[in-house]
Amino acid sequence: MPEISRFFGIIISIFYDDHNPPHFHARYGDYDALIKIEDFAVIKGHLPPRALGLVVEWANIHKNELMENWKMAVENKSLFQIEPLK
Repeated sequence: MPEISRFFGIIISIFYDDHNPPHFHARYGDYDALIKIEDFAVIKGHLPPRALGLVVEWANIHKNELMENWKMAVENKSLFQIEPLK
């Protein structure tokens, strides 16, 4: 589970050979959510509202980079780090 970004205690990861639709994992403390890259909808899990808001804000800024990392993960290529939310 390669970590591609970390900010405000939130860890963002994309798994290799993961299922569709394209998504990323966001972990915050004991919370975990799968978030669709296309529209940032929560597919599975839960994050506190403030953490989810930060994740969606960050993902909106880095949507193209997230998709590129997803494609690389599907091809089992090395993923790159994405700048954290500041």
